[in-house]
Amino acid sequence: MTKIVVEETVNASVSEVWKSWDDFGGIARFAPNLKKSYLLEGSAKTGLGAKRHCDMADGKNFLKEEIIEYIPNEKLVIDIIDGSMPMKSGTATFDLKSLGKNRTKVTMTMDFVPKFGIAGKVMMGAMKPMFRKLLKSMLKGNADYVQYGKIANQQAA
Repeated sequence: MTKIVVEETVNASVSEVWKSWDDFGGIARFAPNLKKSYLLEGSAKTGLGAKRHCDMADGKNFLKEEIIEYIPNEKLVIDIIDGSMPMKSGTATFDLKSLGKNRTKVTMTMDFVPKFGIAGKVMMGAMKPMFRKLLKSMLKGNADYVQYGKIANQQAA
C-alpha cells in the first residue's frame, strides 16, 4: 500500500470549508487536475453511499468514487470504486480541524494499491512525487475556491 499525506490551511471556518467538500458532485470547480465531475445516476447529493464520476484534465483518465465514511464538518472518506488510473484500489480521507475562528487545516491522506504488482510498486516510487503534487494542487485549489471564490475549471462552473 502506498500512502501520501498533504495538508493545506484555509482562511475560513470549518463549516465553510466543509460546504465545499460536501458538494460531492462539484469537486471539479476547485480541483485543477479535473476536467469535469458529476454525481452518478441515482446517487444521493452527499453522505454515505453518494457516488460521483470525475474526468481527469488529461482528457483520458477517470475515477468513480463513493463516500464510505461521513462525519459532517470533520471527516470524509472516499473509496475509489472504478477508474483508469494505475490503482488497484484506493481511499482518500479528508480530515478538517479548526485552527481558530476562521482557519481550518485540511489533511488529505491517500492510501492506494498500485496496479501491475511488483512493477507497479517500483513505478510508484517514481510517480509518488507527481501524485503528491497533484493532491497538493487540489487542496490549494480548494483553499482558493473557499477564500476567494476562484474557479479552477470554468467548464465545471
